Order: sequence, then structure tokens, then C-alpha cells
Amino acid sequence: MQFLFNENSGNEVLKLRGEDYKYLFKVRRHEINDVLYFRNILESGILYTYKVHILDGRSATLNLVSSEEKEIKADKQLHIAWCVIDPKSVEKVLPSLNEIGVNKISFIYCERSQKNFKMDIQRYERILENSSQQCGRSKQIIFNVFKTLDGFLEEYPETVVLDFCDEVLGCENEVKTVLIGCEGGFSHNERVKIESLKRFRLDTPMILRSESAAMAIASKVLI
Repeated sequence: MQFLFNENSGNEVLKLRGEDYKYLFKVRRHEINDVLYFRNILESGILYTYKVHILDGRSATLNLVSSEEKEIKADKQLHIAWCVIDPKSVEKVLPSLNEIGVNKISFIYCERSQKNFKMDIQRYERILENSSQQCGRSKQIIFNVFKTLDGFLEEYPETVVLDFCDEVLGCENEVKTVLIGCEGGFSHNERVKIESLKRFRLDTPMILRSESAAMAIASKVLI
């Protein structure tokens, strides 16, 4: 664990109870005078340093030692426009996408997306909190949801598309927003809409699942 998110981070005295207390002092076995790091989700660019002052068996009292502006993020930014797939598949790769440094994910209900799939953004944000605490990332992925591909492309007209084509994505390509289709691919109507956009493919003979493609592109662009 690199730090812990706590809504009271920044206070001169930090009182820990419940899950935070159990994790730090029952699981991680921290003791009095240990130095611990915290961030406040509302101002995540600031890293707070605390020292454990009192342990009473059910709670801990920590005193603020210092605070500093310390933002940890990827050198580049990548926005994944992701046609909606099974949320369980998204959940499996979210921590990895967070660690790699994806900046934003927009979920789009395309024509072949199953409309009964609902994107639980609050659940995704909780998953990312745990991921960020482990990998050290200070600012989490931003989420958006679009009801149609038209609505997304109107807002992000410079999007490039992952598709079956001749051009291969290389390390030299600068990609800021990439559109990934759902299982079943784009419909005929959607293909007409994206026909004028720049397209590329990944250099593999295998057919990738949507979530595998998202991981591969993020790794190629950001690392």
C-alpha cells in the first residue's frame, strides 16, 4: 500500500476506526510511531504524512507531520471510448487500466451493445480507490456514459478507431482518444458514421476480446 484515501486527510489529528483501522493495524501490523501516508479523494494531488500517536485496541490517533503537492500520473493521456460490454468483464481489467495510466473511459451504448447492461460507476470508482492505494496513482480515471455513438462522436470528433484494416498501431502513433467496439463489432449504420475517422489495428493474428484490446492499446500508447 502506497497511501490510504481518507475523507479527513489534512486534519492536524486523524482518528481511524473501522475498516481503515483493521487494515492498517490488524492486517498490516503498524505500530506507534510508524509513519503512514494519506490522500483526500477531494484533493488527491496532496500527499499527507502522519505519525501514529495512540493505539487503544479499537481506534488509532495519528498526528499530521507534513503535506506536499505530489501528483502521480502517466506521462501521456489516453481516453478509451468503450462500446458497452458485460460490466463484469470491465471490472476485471479496471485495476490494470488504472495502473497503466488511462485518463478517461467513456462507455457508449452502440447498436449491438446489450441495453440491459448498466454501468455501475460508483462501484467502478470504489474499485479504482483500492487500485490507486496499491499502485500510488493520485488521480483516478474519469468516467462518462453516452447513450449513442452519435452523441460521443459529436463531442469527440478526433477519435481514432480500432478496426480491421491495414494500418498497424505503432509506438510512434499519437493516440489520445480511441474507440473500441463491443462483441459483434460495429453495425452497418455505425460503420458509415466512422468511415471518415482514422483507423488502425493491433499487430496480432488473434481476435481479441474487447477488454483485451483495451489493455493492449493502453499498454502500447502509455508504456
